[in-house]
Amino acid sequence: MTGGRGNISARGFGAIDSLLGPALKRLSAALEPQLAQARARYEKLEPRERLLLKALTVVFGLFFIYDFVYLPIINFRQDLRASVEERRQQLGEVRALVDTYLRRQAELKLAERRASTAGKDFSLFSALESTLTKSVGRDHLASITPRPDRKLHQGLTEHSVELSLSNVSLKQIVDALYGVRHLSVPVAVSSLHITRRTGDTHSYDVEMTCVAVSHNG
Repeated sequence: MTGGRGNISARGFGAIDSLLGPALKRLSAALEPQLAQARARYEKLEPRERLLLKALTVVFGLFFIYDFVYLPIINFRQDLRASVEERRQQLGEVRALVDTYLRRQAELKLAERRASTAGKDFSLFSALESTLTKSVGRDHLASITPRPDRKLHQGLTEHSVELSLSNVSLKQIVDALYGVRHLSVPVAVSSLHITRRTGDTHSYDVEMTCVAVSHNG
């Protein structure tokens, strides 16, 4: 088997030599006069000129190696390092997205558990009326109007209430938002408009919409 491969290799090299041999011989014969002239000129040079020519040859060789060997290797290493750094940044971004997704999933599960405690008889209207009466007083609760419920997926219902507060201070606004945020179920303030009352720079009117989700059953 080895002998067969050796014979194939020998025949291959022989075929290449038969194809390129004549061309190389013709090229060598064509260049021989120029090479002979160059050798004759070199022999006629003074020792100092020969030394200078050798030095120039070495310098040219160094430039050739620098331009065609060293620089390509350096550029390749820099490109490789930049590619690795880019992949590392992309990996960091992916990890950050995964962490954000897992955190949002945990928040969603917590919100669903808290929503399940409300049950189908949950009343956002009653919950908001109770907490705002405690935080700002019934006199400052100008209006509170429930909007039609909206059915969501997976047996959830969205409740929405529009309300207005009148002649309240900044502290009362903060107390009202705190009370809404800390209800037994998650309640989001989807819109909030605060207007300063004319003639009294320390009193405000507030309009906001609150939204909550509960399980149907």
